Order: sequence, then C-alpha cells, then structure tokens
Amino acid sequence: MNPKSVIKLLSYVMLFLAFLMLLPLFIARHYGEEDAYMAFLTTLSLLVFFALLIILYLRGEEGANKLSIKDSYIFVTLTWLLIAFFGSIPYYMTEVSMSFAESFFETMSGFTTTGATAIPNIDEKPLSILFWRNMTNWIGGMGIIVLFVALLPAVGVKGSALIGAETVGPTKDKLTPQIRLTAVSLWLIYLALTLIQIILLILGGLNLFDAATIAFGTIAAAGVAPRSGSIAAYNSHYVEWVCTIFMFVSGTNFALFFKMLQGKWRRVFKDGEFRLYLELTIVFSLLVSINLFKSGIASLSDSIRLGVFHVVSFITTTGFTSTNYSAWPMFSQIVLFVLLFIGGCSGSAGGGIKVIRVKVLYLMGTNAMVKRIHPNAVTNIKVGDNAISQETCSSIAGFIGMYLITLFIGTMVISLSGRDFLTCFTGVLLTLGNNGVGIGTLGTTECFDQFSSFYLWAFSFLMLVGRLELFTVYSLFTRRFWAK
Repeated sequence: MNPKSVIKLLSYVMLFLAFLMLLPLFIARHYGEEDAYMAFLTTLSLLVFFALLIILYLRGEEGANKLSIKDSYIFVTLTWLLIAFFGSIPYYMTEVSMSFAESFFETMSGFTTTGATAIPNIDEKPLSILFWRNMTNWIGGMGIIVLFVALLPAVGVKGSALIGAETVGPTKDKLTPQIRLTAVSLWLIYLALTLIQIILLILGGLNLFDAATIAFGTIAAAGVAPRSGSIAAYNSHYVEWVCTIFMFVSGTNFALFFKMLQGKWRRVFKDGEFRLYLELTIVFSLLVSINLFKSGIASLSDSIRLGVFHVVSFITTTGFTSTNYSAWPMFSQIVLFVLLFIGGCSGSAGGGIKVIRVKVLYLMGTNAMVKRIHPNAVTNIKVGDNAISQETCSSIAGFIGMYLITLFIGTMVISLSGRDFLTCFTGVLLTLGNNGVGIGTLGTTECFDQFSSFYLWAFSFLMLVGRLELFTVYSLFTRRFWAK
C-alpha cells in the first residue's frame, strides 16, 4: 500500500471541494447572509490551507499512478468521510444544526443522496445553506470520485480502480476505451439532464433557485427540496409530472443514455434490467392507482398522478412526496415499502438493492428448484441478452446477505434509543438504502433530530456503507485486507 499517495490525492479532493464551495459562497454574499458567508469562507480557507500544506509536504511523490486496489478502497472511503466532515462545517457554524453530529449527518445524507434530514423547519434556513444542501445531493448522485477522475487526468491512470470502488451495482460499464473519457461522458449526460429539468421547471412557474435545487434533488435521486412540504409545497401537477419523468430517469443506468446518443436504441430496450425496471414501475403504478381510486382517496386522474409519482419516487429511492401517503390504504403503503428494498438500476443515482440483483436472486431461486427436480439439468442465468457468471451470482448473494445482516444489526443498535420498532427499522432501512422517506412517522412528519448524537453517528455510518455498497467499507475492517 502507498499511504503517501492516498494522502496526496485527498489533498486534491480538498481543493476540489473548496472550489465547489465558491458557488454557495457567492449565493450567501448575493442574499446578504453574512453568517453563512463567513461559514463558507472559513471552510473554504481551511480546505485550501490543509490541502496546500499536504501538497508541499509530499511534493515529489508520484501520486495516483501507484494506487493499488487496497489503496483505492481506502481512498474512496476516506474521501467520503473527508467531504462529509468539511461539508458539515457551514451547517454547524451557522447554527442550522444544534450539534456537530447533526451537521455531519446532514452532510453525509446529502453526499450519499439519502435525503434524510435532522433539520426541522428548513423554510427558515439561509438560502445559501439550502443550496449547499441540494448541491451535495447533486455531486454525490453521480459520485465524487467519478467527477474527480473526469477532471484530473493524472488520476485516470488508475481511475478504473477508483470508480470500481465507488460506483453502484454489480456491473461497471466502460463506455469508452479510456476510463477518464467514460467519467467525462457520464457527467456530461448528468449535467445535460439537470439543465433540461431546470428549464422545464422554470417554464412551469418556478424561480431559478427552486428549479435548480429541485433538479439537483431529482437527478441525484435524493428527494431533497428547499421547502418543508417537498413537491406538495408547489401545488402544481405540472411540476409533479416533470419530477416523475426525471425521477424515473435518475433510476436508470446512465450508461444507457450514452448508448441512446450513439443511436443504439434497440440495445437500450433489450437491456434486461431496464425492461424489468420499466415493468415494475408500470405494474406497481397501476396497482397503487387502482387501490387509491377504489378506496375513494382521489379521483381517477388524481389517483393515477399520485400513484405513478410515489411509485417512481420510492423505486428510485428519491423520496419526493406530493401528499400524505401515510393516510393511504395499507396495500398501497406496503407496495411502497417493498419498493424501498428494490431501488433503481445499477449504474444509476438510485439506492436500494438494485433491480438487477433482485432479478438475479429470483433466477437463482428458480434454477435451484429446477435442479432439485432435474439434478442433471444444465442451467444458466441471463438478464436480457447478458449471461451472468457464477462469480457475479455469488457476489450478489453475498451482498444481499450482508445487506440484510446490516439491516437487522442496525435495527438492534438503534432500538437502544428506546424508540418503537417501526421507527428503528424504518430509520435503518432509509439510511442503509439511501432513501430519506419511508413508512411511518420517520421521514414523513418527523425527522432524525429526535435521536441523540450516538445514533446520528450510527445512521451516518449506515448511509456511508449503503452508498459504497457495503464491501468497500467493510473490507477495511478485515484482517486479510491489512495483511501483506
């Protein structure tokens, strides 16, 4: 391992984060928010000071081109901890959060696109802080390391290891021969989709600030809005449908958009995971819409609008809401609860287990039944036209097993807080699955400020391992990882 190379790269991340803070710094100055301005200026100065100090101390080191797989895992994990630490300082300095644990929780929630919050009454907070809150969502949606690789050619030498340690899902699409060009392509698509949604929201009557922050929360599948009422606060069916479309987009593998731009439309609709994602969205939207209409909750048109909006919001783990769905029939609530587990496609901004893992796990089960009936049968697993290797199947089974173990142990730890089972289980499920809204009061009418600092640190850890898909973080706690 090369600790000096890791530390040097972390200094570049600090400079990069300082650059990103220039925008909320400008917004704070524009709106005359002096406390927020000083908070961002102080944080920015600290980032630049420590980064330059490290760079000067380690000058002459070769840097990223010596990163091993182990170094990549360490670097990616430390990067997320580092940006969460410094990103939380503006919250703490402006007293938006009462404790540093709340500030760290809020920032980790932002960068991991979880969307959970420990800040009540966000309408009363400085606009620059709210912008930073949504900006962290947007940066984390595609991945800080992917952006880092895209902007620093020096990292591109071993960029595949870094991206592999951060990107989500069992498949890693290489769109171009060079990993840096792949990172650039993904971020350009991500940026283009964000700009399109901002324009559409402005055409729907939203001001630039609201349009930008909502687009950040949508494309990143984070579900963070600058108003306490989420999307319901805008009272606009047009805004709901625009967000519905782009939430669905955020749950799609972004590599498919690259194929679309190349004119390979057929390959997109032949993608097995995308087809299942589309089918699940349509089927569950119909079921919830019918259930709402039959229960007299809303008219037929409103039932369809509400059903589609919330099904897409939950399956993509975005978490936007346009009504109090906790008053819905139990069937619809259970459907939404199930969707929390599934999540979006691999290579998307969404959280959860991922559609492809659910599909492969189901096929593994059916194959096991076939083998019991016909022991000599030769079976294979295919998702669309792609055959899934035995190694990938084992990895998926291991991931889901570790996911469930983490969910149950996390619930046991949070239960020490004295809260009821539903609150504890929902809190762990939301943070581990990077979904800020769920079933029950937590995430709907109540936020995470009801928990003490110890439990907020625990939730922050769950968000981190959920965003980096368990193995990247858990590997650091094994003896084999540190063995020579």
